[in-house]
Amino acid sequence: MEENKQKPLPRCEWCGTDPLYVDYHDNEWGKEVTDDKTMFEFLVLEGAQAGLSWITILRKREGYRKAFADFDVEKLVRFTDADVERLMQDSGIVRNRRKIEATITNARIYMQIQQEFGSFCNYMRSFLPDGKPIINYWANMKEVPASTPLSDAISKDLKKRGIKFFGTTICYAHLQAVGYVNDHMVTCHCHPDNL
Repeated sequence: MEENKQKPLPRCEWCGTDPLYVDYHDNEWGKEVTDDKTMFEFLVLEGAQAGLSWITILRKREGYRKAFADFDVEKLVRFTDADVERLMQDSGIVRNRRKIEATITNARIYMQIQQEFGSFCNYMRSFLPDGKPIINYWANMKEVPASTPLSDAISKDLKKRGIKFFGTTICYAHLQAVGYVNDHMVTCHCHPDNL
């Protein structure tokens, strides 16, 4: 009797077969984030990823949660130079002084945006057409842009407000991660049309 082998689910090719990547792809990437804490976590992680691979950051994610007060902006704004020095010795994160300092600075600006818009999610949605996520219909990874006029506009506004490590390419990756732009391939089981 032939074994009944389950066919693997069709996924976006970028996630490969690493279980951590597959889990992230299936359960987080492209799913709309509606809470500010998760939104800030992705903002920090995307900035940390600059110049590195995303899997490197995923593997250090728990280290980031411990190092940065579980992404609690109210605690982060009270971090001092001594905290920066402590974090420079923390092998659980990427030990880049500029990125560490940017996380603390960004927490302060993040809180200002929350106060102005009611939440950071509201701020981000204010850039979206009708305040709703964009669903794209890409047939292959080559079609997916590295940035768009939307990511240009958001990153420009955030830069003006003082946010660091959040250029247009990082911003676009952030929009994809938090599901404000859904870039799952049309063949992927996570594309909204396939759910």
